[in-house]
Amino acid sequence: MQAKSGGTADASRDFASLLPIELTLTDCHGIEKVADLPRRLDDRGSPRACARTTGHIAQSRPSRDIAIVSSSVGLLRLGCFDGEMGTTGQSGAVPVRIERAE
Repeated sequence: MQAKSGGTADASRDFASLLPIELTLTDCHGIEKVADLPRRLDDRGSPRACARTTGHIAQSRPSRDIAIVSSSVGLLRLGCFDGEMGTTGQSGAVPVRIERAE
């Protein structure tokens, strides 16, 4: 999976510093896939919420989880996917590699 930036500047840059990253996504209530980052991201000055949009990558605050596919209050948008997101529709745990799109 390739990710484009497009989130809050500090948090997006901090997330980009972790890329490429290999994670195992797990299903969360059938509406998103989640994974645990190795550390919390710098979210100073970030908005409290972001609009629900398929394809966004967001951090669940105050934890260090990231969510893929949807978002709501308490999520900080980090970026979005460029291209297919086929693995997010699979049930169960899904290993993924997220890297920066050029």
